[in-house]
Formats: sequence, C-alpha cells, structure tokens
Amino acid sequence: MDWTLKPLDGVTPPRGPLVVAILDGIGIGAGDEADAVARAHTPTLDHLRAAYPNRKLRAHGTAVGLPYDSDMGNSEVGHNAIGAGRIFDQGAKLVNQAIADGTLFQGETWARLTRGCLERRSPLHLIGLLSNGNVHSHIDHLIALVREAAKLGIREVYIHPLTDGRDVTDGTAIDFVRALEATLAEFDRPEGHRYRIASGGGRMFVTMDRYGADWRIVERGWNAHVHGQGARFRRASDAVEVLRAGMENPSDQFLPAFVIVDENDEPVGPIRDGASVVFFNFRGDRAIEISRAFEDESFPYFKRGTRPKVDYAGMMQYDGDFHIPKSFLVSPPRIDRTFGEYLARNGVRQFACSETQKYGHVTYFWNGNRGGKFEEALEDYKEIKSDRVPFEQRPWMKAAEITDAVIRSLRTRQRYGLIRLNYANGDMVGHTGSIPASILAVEAVDLCLARLLPEIARREGIAIITADHGNADDMYERLKDGSFAIDPETGRPKPRSSHSLNPVPFVVADLSRPERWRFRGDLPDAGLANIAATALHLMGFRAPEGYESSLLE
Repeated sequence: MDWTLKPLDGVTPPRGPLVVAILDGIGIGAGDEADAVARAHTPTLDHLRAAYPNRKLRAHGTAVGLPYDSDMGNSEVGHNAIGAGRIFDQGAKLVNQAIADGTLFQGETWARLTRGCLERRSPLHLIGLLSNGNVHSHIDHLIALVREAAKLGIREVYIHPLTDGRDVTDGTAIDFVRALEATLAEFDRPEGHRYRIASGGGRMFVTMDRYGADWRIVERGWNAHVHGQGARFRRASDAVEVLRAGMENPSDQFLPAFVIVDENDEPVGPIRDGASVVFFNFRGDRAIEISRAFEDESFPYFKRGTRPKVDYAGMMQYDGDFHIPKSFLVSPPRIDRTFGEYLARNGVRQFACSETQKYGHVTYFWNGNRGGKFEEALEDYKEIKSDRVPFEQRPWMKAAEITDAVIRSLRTRQRYGLIRLNYANGDMVGHTGSIPASILAVEAVDLCLARLLPEIARREGIAIITADHGNADDMYERLKDGSFAIDPETGRPKPRSSHSLNPVPFVVADLSRPERWRFRGDLPDAGLANIAATALHLMGFRAPEGYESSLLE
C-alpha cells in the first residue's frame, strides 16, 4: 500500500497549521423563531461569512451513508464522513439490508443465541433505544428480532426499552411503548410464552452513557435490567405516564429507571444465568459501556453484584480495536485510509481536542471507528472532562477550556500540521430543547472562535469552520408545510430536541490571504465527505484515490 501524499501542483502549503473547528449541532436554519443559531449574537460567525469563502454542505441522509434523505445526520456518521473523505454505508443502512435479505438471521451469532434459548429453555433479552430516530437504533429492527424469535419458537422474550425524546420528539415515548406492547401481545400466551417489557428508563439517565462521562447512568441500567431495581409497575405504558407526570421538567430522555412486576410484585424478566442478551442499538458510542458491564472480567466502575453468565451480543461491534462486544449480529462499516492515517504516515503532526461528550468523535470516529493512534510520536489527543450537570444549566460547557488547549497547541514548538477540535455546545444544549440556553451555547462558541482565530492568524495558519450536523438551528417541531406544531396546552410551538435536516456551514478562513481561495461551482450537492480532500488541498496535497472531490478551484 502506497501511503505517500503527492504534492498538489500550484498550491503552496500554509506556514502555519490547518485548524478544523467543528461546531457540533450548529447548522444553517430558516432564520425564524425556531433558529437559536440565527437568534444568537454571533459577530465572529457573521464576520467569517462576510469576509471569507463560504458555502453550505449536506450533513444528513445519503450524504453521510444513511438509508434515506429523510434520515437526520448525527455526530458519529458526520465525523466518519469528515475523517474518511468518502461515504460509507452506515449502521442503519447495514442493519436494514441484513434484515431485508435475511443475512442477520442466517448468521452464526443469531443462530448461537437462539439455539441456546431453545436448548436451555432460557429467555432472550433485548436492550436498546426505543424509537424510530434511526440514529442509535430503530424500533423496526427490534420488532424484526422479536418476530423472528417467535417464529423460532423461543418461549420467553423480554425487552428493556430506553426511552428517547432526543432523536425524536419529546413526549412520544408513550407511543413507542404502546406500539411495542401491542406487538408483544401477539406472542404472549398464558401457556408459557412470555413476551414482555421487563425494565427500562430514559436514555440520558439509564444505561446509555458514553466516553465514561457518568458511569452512574450505566449502573442504574444494570440494576434495573439485571437486578430488577427501579420504580415498580405492572405495565411499561403506566410507567412512562406516571414517571413523566412526577417529573418537575418532564422529559423522555431522563425518565427514571423502572421495572415491570407480576401479580406477586416480582420482576417479570431480570437477566439471569443462561440467558441470551442482545443490545440492539447499531451505533457504538452509547453501547460500549453497558457491553463492558456484561463482558469485562475486571470492572472498576461500579459494583455489579453477581454478574449473570449470559451469551451477549451487540447489533454491531461497537469498538473494533478492543473487540467490544465479542459477538455481534451485523458487521460494522469497514472504514479504511482515513485522512488522519494518511497524515500520520506522511510525518504530519496532529492535535485533536474536545470535551468528554465529543472527544471520541474527533478521535475514534474521525479515525474510522478506530481506537488509539496511528503514529504515537506524531499525534496528541486532549480530552477536557465534561461537567456532570444538565447542559442547559451551563450552556457554555467546556468551550473555553477547549479553546485554551488549542491555543496552547498553537504556541507549542511542536508545529502541528493539522489541529482538529469540536465544540459540543450547539448539539448537547440543543438536545435539551431550551432555546434560551441554546442561544447562549451558540454565543459561547462564537466568543471562543473570536479568541482562537487571531492565534491562527499569528501563525499564518488556515481555519476551516464547519459542523457535523444541525440541531440548535431548528428547535421547534414543524408540520409538513413547515409551520410550527402548536402545543394545545400552552399555545406555544412544541420544542424539538432532535437533530435537524438542515445543511451546515463550511468556511475557509485563510486569515492572511482571504482572497486566495474560491469554491468550485460544479458541486452543489457536496457534503461532509468532501472536507478531507479540501483540507488536503489547503495543505498542498493531492487527495488520495477514491476520495470525494476538493471543493476548491
């Protein structure tokens, strides 16, 4: 394999570094009342748009490897596309295909799991996010697994659903739970076929932590799914309604852990020795920690109590380097020849930085779902620990600390060729549904860019300002005609906490030579995958074979 990056004729590389700043969740919205980005005071972003070449990029649907253009983008697939320079079929599409053509059910892992259930007369447990958001999971995938289990004659299937309200409209958890209850009722029989919901909770409070931000979230899920500990209800739909009603700020995302009990007040389906367990999310970041809880022999993060001996698998393998989990139903995308690996193999020093909530995105996902570094001596990664508080309470998050770290990297003698960073604010605060907090989040990022850009200019570097998807740019639910959906109780538009389908900005700020670069006019549908070739162009390199085109003339 020839890893040599060839020089691009006629392009002199900058004396300073190329800095790629990803403004997570800050897309280009309609500029109306729902657009927290447009409503924010952003003199820095306004200046960038006025003074430097800028355009829009697609960041959702087929542009990032998802099945349909109605699928919102997300940080995982967005950073995959940016780092790979090409479009790879992503988890949702791969699972859809594997279910449609039957390869999932013909695979060795599914055969082993279900055979074990039949031979041991033991249950199949399915854990994961219950919605049709298609970002971490899809309810259709879960229903397909349930129906196939019933077809095979498995007598006990227990679901442990995690309510969403983040990738879908908040308040819709009850609809998904009722739909699941109706499906399970088709197979639940008095003569011993038990198809039941067993436990659950809100995704941001139960089970689905990521990057080690708060292992207490996983512990709550473990205690509910395994030990039957949580608020006790006879029906999951009752649990959702009652628990939401008791919350000061009702949210599907933060629903407390619940456990479904029988007529004797005993949990109907705790996970016990001999069971088969599938975590049915296809996306990896929020599936790794619960997988480790089931599989790791040494586990210092919380007291698991008696760890059940189960046959565990993920919908996909969530970490290929560390083989988490060991078994999986669908092979993940095989992303190779990433932008970062080419630079490392050509002796270009790199620095990557974000806070915990997005640290894995500028490292693991940017590098094609690969942990670790390509060249230890040439790559420096910096994680800023995220606060453990609701994001709307501190919408500035760790943007200032990230900026401090990047400025230090610019001032070092190391002479980095590429610096990449992610400001998490627009996405993480946008997910809360709070427009006032999201406005402050965007303003915090703008202020940090105002500090960062002069430092880049002093070192004769170039900045790329972009985003991985939209979120804070569209914070009200909309009807098909584009008008706002109105909450009949308040008379106000219904808050939206999920990602948007809007394009994202792409600005090339060559701070010492703003007139130097021009965008090509023949790529109107360009997306995030075009960023890698464009970045290499700016650095004086020709893009590797197969990469999407550079956006520059």
